Amino acid sequence: MVIMKHSPPRLAQPQEQIAEIQHHRILANGIRQYFLEAGAGAPVVLLHGFPETSFAWRFQIAELASRYRVIAPDLRGYGETDKPASGYDKRSMAKDLRALMAVLGIEKIALVGHDRGARVATRFTKDYPDVVDRLVVMDNVPTRVVARDLNAAIAKAYWFFLFHLVPDLPEALIAGREHLWLRHFFSDWCYNPRAISDEAFDTYVRAYQQPGAVRGAMNDYRANAEDVAQDMLDADVKIACPTLALWGADFYAVGKLFDMPKVWAEMATSLRTYAIPHCGHLPQEEQPDVVNGMLLEFLKGWDG
Repeated sequence: MVIMKHSPPRLAQPQEQIAEIQHHRILANGIRQYFLEAGAGAPVVLLHGFPETSFAWRFQIAELASRYRVIAPDLRGYGETDKPASGYDKRSMAKDLRALMAVLGIEKIALVGHDRGARVATRFTKDYPDVVDRLVVMDNVPTRVVARDLNAAIAKAYWFFLFHLVPDLPEALIAGREHLWLRHFFSDWCYNPRAISDEAFDTYVRAYQQPGAVRGAMNDYRANAEDVAQDMLDADVKIACPTLALWGADFYAVGKLFDMPKVWAEMATSLRTYAIPHCGHLPQEEQPDVVNGMLLEFLKGWDG
């Protein structure tokens, strides 16, 4: 694979983002969904992970919007999207995206998902294979694989999976301490522990201080059993569209713990894989120039 080289992107200031990116919130699948939109052309949808929001794609949106119509929603329970009490299984969250596409009049997409967003993207691609032209999954081990392979080492690395399942207690312990909770993940999960700092970190803190935001993220994890059940039903069905799996080569809970090419070979038939050096769990923020180049190369030929 040829990696296109770009100058390291500069963090856009708020006024620059307002000038380049449109902010929308519309009703789709019974909830108000917030999303960022920029550019024109073939649609590319970006789904964020935990502990983030659509803000995670700030380095990718401007780069991709020069060639594509880019849409980056806040997932159900996150950011400025509604945070209902239910509907966090990945099939329901995939329906959120399908309904958003219908409202926007979009028939087919290229889909990019990171972490929790990759779980939604994988379920979406299996449930709606005819509307996904190509798929990118970033630093994600599929839910059923984590459950199937669970052992002491995986349980230690995925302690937060189990903690977030506990009813009510995480919300009680995190309330008023969102900055401590988020600082742990951003420092522990990134190759450079200060990669997410200053205004970027403060932006995430404000997002998770919103009423219901922590509970929304917890509910995403609390759908784990239902997600595994859904994944087991079609475990033998492989994703047919071209698929690119990226991960941080230095993240102890993904690239260093799992054989990622083997994992994703179970999931997709037309597969390309790449481990990004000097990178932890957040490739799009830690190594945005590498990610941007790989996305642009993989998206070549996508014309809607």
